[in-house]
Amino acid sequence: MLTNRYARLVRRASTGELRFHAGLILAETICVSAFIIELGRAVGGNALSWAYVFEWPLLGGYGLFMWRQLVRESRGTTPAPRPLQREASDDALTAYNNYLARVHRDDDSAQR
Repeated sequence: MLTNRYARLVRRASTGELRFHAGLILAETICVSAFIIELGRAVGGNALSWAYVFEWPLLGGYGLFMWRQLVRESRGTTPAPRPLQREASDDALTAYNNYLARVHRDDDSAQR
């Protein structure tokens, strides 16, 4: 059963997706290794390493986010953007836009 699922996943994955997966594995390996190294240095007394202790997990999280976006995009399952909702008419905004249009019109006529 598990082999059939794995075979379907491998057949479905394109070469580009396999590259994304390999890149993710490499990036996460580097981030975890660097985190462990910097944690050891920070505990040992290197104060600057504390910044890297928090930076490497953030970079790893960003790598996961980008991997997810790239795989979704390659499969064509990126969610469509939601249409913008127009807010109800705002009288103050309408009056301000009319004022700007009048100022712009007056400015154009003064320059001619």
